[in-house]
Amino acid sequence: MTESVFIADGEQFIPTENARGPWDPRALHGGAPAGLMTAAFERMEPGSELVIARLGFELLRPTPMAPLTLATRMVRTGRRVQELAGELWAGEDLVCRAGAVRVQAVPTDLPPISSPSGETSTADIGTRLPPPESGKPVRFALDGSDETSFAATAMEMRWLDEPRALGPGRVWMRLGMPLLPGEALSSLARLAATADFGNGVSASLPFDRFLFINADLTIHLYRPPLGEWIGLDARTLLYPGGTGIAESVLHDTSGPVGRAFQTLVVQPR
Repeated sequence: MTESVFIADGEQFIPTENARGPWDPRALHGGAPAGLMTAAFERMEPGSELVIARLGFELLRPTPMAPLTLATRMVRTGRRVQELAGELWAGEDLVCRAGAVRVQAVPTDLPPISSPSGETSTADIGTRLPPPESGKPVRFALDGSDETSFAATAMEMRWLDEPRALGPGRVWMRLGMPLLPGEALSSLARLAATADFGNGVSASLPFDRFLFINADLTIHLYRPPLGEWIGLDARTLLYPGGTGIAESVLHDTSGPVGRAFQTLVVQPR
């Protein structure tokens, strides 16, 4: 088995079995292209010293298990704010459109910030998760299969809640192989690849009876993530006759780092 998610072939990226998703054996997990495109944004110059504050991915159609071409460009240049854009193509089909906003970092010498009551405090950005070592190791696949996939073989998981229980879920994940052979993984690419699991971690409907596929992924960051482990504290909200969303508080081992949102397409199988 190839120990990477993609293999570079000239200007193209070839998905391996480790990129496969849960909904269709011919399609990738959304976390695989999200991680690949995030890594490309991080390499863009000038401006890599700026902090990525937002990432967005529009999953326009299933990303096939086929050669992919990635193009990036800078939409807005600047010393304090930049907007980046990316497109992922499978042949003549545009499968994913992505964007990033990176900004000048908040000064480290700010005065203490007061809450509305006048008390000095930090923002309430979520309860810190128990550490990864307290979780239960689980080889995870929504369909329960043992086949190679992004969830089952690329990701190492430590569950803090019961993996098969319906409702909110908490889990630590570590992308256990590089996106490309020989390339180091950044913590931000790890986070983008992990954030796309929110709707599966917090599944509110049984997988054998319903599809709940996310059409997009948006990530807002309080600060850059650190380390290999990324935690999700996820929940799914479904409104009959309306829409569904999955919302995740994103963690590293030092605490919350941001939030992720997914718009869901829900239908019976």
